[in-house]
Amino acid sequence: METQDELFCRLDQLNDIGASLSDERNLNRLLEKIVLAAKQITHADGGTLYLVSDDRRQLHFEIVRTDSLGLAFGGSSDQPISGKFPDLPLHREDGSPNDSMVAVAAAVTGRTINIADAYVAQGFDFSGTRQFDARTGYRSQSFLTVPMKDHEGEVIGVLQLINAIAADTGKVVEFSPADQRLAESLASQAAVALSNRQLVQQLEALFESFIKLINLAIDEKSPYTGGHCQRVPELTMMLAEAADAVREGPLADFRLTDKDRYELRIAALLHDCGKVTTPVHVVDKATKLQTIYDRIDLIDTRFEIIRRDAEVRKWRSIAEGGDPLAAEEAYFGFCQKIAIDRSILRQANIGSEKMPAEAIAQVRRIAEAYRWRNPDGEEVPFLSADELENLTIPSGTLTAAERDIINHHIVATIRMLEQLPWPRHLKNVPEYAGGHHERMDGKGYPKGLMREEMSWQARIMGIADIFEALTAKDRPYKDGMTLSRALGVLEKFSQSGHIDADLHAIFVHSEVYRRYAAIFLKAHQIDC
Repeated sequence: METQDELFCRLDQLNDIGASLSDERNLNRLLEKIVLAAKQITHADGGTLYLVSDDRRQLHFEIVRTDSLGLAFGGSSDQPISGKFPDLPLHREDGSPNDSMVAVAAAVTGRTINIADAYVAQGFDFSGTRQFDARTGYRSQSFLTVPMKDHEGEVIGVLQLINAIAADTGKVVEFSPADQRLAESLASQAAVALSNRQLVQQLEALFESFIKLINLAIDEKSPYTGGHCQRVPELTMMLAEAADAVREGPLADFRLTDKDRYELRIAALLHDCGKVTTPVHVVDKATKLQTIYDRIDLIDTRFEIIRRDAEVRKWRSIAEGGDPLAAEEAYFGFCQKIAIDRSILRQANIGSEKMPAEAIAQVRRIAEAYRWRNPDGEEVPFLSADELENLTIPSGTLTAAERDIINHHIVATIRMLEQLPWPRHLKNVPEYAGGHHERMDGKGYPKGLMREEMSWQARIMGIADIFEALTAKDRPYKDGMTLSRALGVLEKFSQSGHIDADLHAIFVHSEVYRRYAAIFLKAHQIDC
């Protein structure tokens, strides 16, 4: 007979267990804790936890533990439960409850079932249990099967305990009324904790789906930024995990909890959400003259116009008594000249990392060398001021104004994210996401923050954003760099105060770049 002190001790255990269940965020660990706690509080040798399927047709095995047999499936064990045990149908083919199985009966009736000895019990089918016992030499005797009901009274799972062990003799005994009350109380607390965790997971899944929806909208606007939005979070988390693993140096105390990891991943997923406001012709500007279309075709048309004008001059000269041979030679020479100049402009239209000064001078020469009549009959410069500005862009394909438009996406990102009512565990998302274009020397944007004003997480995202951009194989104006070249650029950025030198050292020494390259880079890019 259990003493009052022993009962109070078990009640204290129950309170401690309830608090522990409320704190657990990982669903698998939560399910495991429920089983282990129930076994502990009732002195049971075995325990199984089932969850009702989403369509409410079956019970899924989630956790199985039997101490005396050393059985451990699911949870933190190294034995996955998937495929080990068949699901239990809640109803027969005719639609009637499948109440011959004790776990199913508890689920469909919502009542606890306490069986002293399964081998003599009537009304339930224990054939599967007996087959298990025959294979293992075990004897499944006493059963305590408790339905788990959520806050709305709906059964969401079943907790089944097997073989209560008497503390004084070590023999299998019946689960006592006190065991049953404690198990029912625990199942009630566990069901609330489980339904809360499931609800949180559903809300998190919904939230992440909205984030993916935003990224999909960006992806639909531009396949280039869409790939970027998917790769930067992966690289961010790789570097964050490497930093978390460090045990010495400046990041020796840097640690990430599960909440920290989730917060950083959300920030990484949202780091370019402001690009949804960026005009697509700027985001996708593959050539210098591209807007909605590539305006190099207009320049080709002008060359054709001035060629025809030259041809008209040739025939007019001949018609007016001029030397046909001289006219033909002048026309031929002019055609050769415009062919060369046309080729120069077409080459200038292709973005490069650095346009030579002589190439810029040639574009300016061509702009002054020709004039043409526009559709209004006006004689105008061959290249407009805007075309000349674009064709002499020293690197890339964007003008200063267009770079401002691109850079504005980070301002838009910060404004968008700061408008959201972030819960406490996600309150740093705007800071992490909004700081990936800042520099350690204060020359970044939009806020010009110094290194000490930035979190480690924001600095991590800055490195991930840069390295992804250097190696990206889907940009419209350049091929992705090889690993060795990208690492060289990153080294210069580290030395110049562009990126955090301590994180850069971890990025290199932990070979984060290799893990990233193996997944996202082409074979020819991996050269070191």
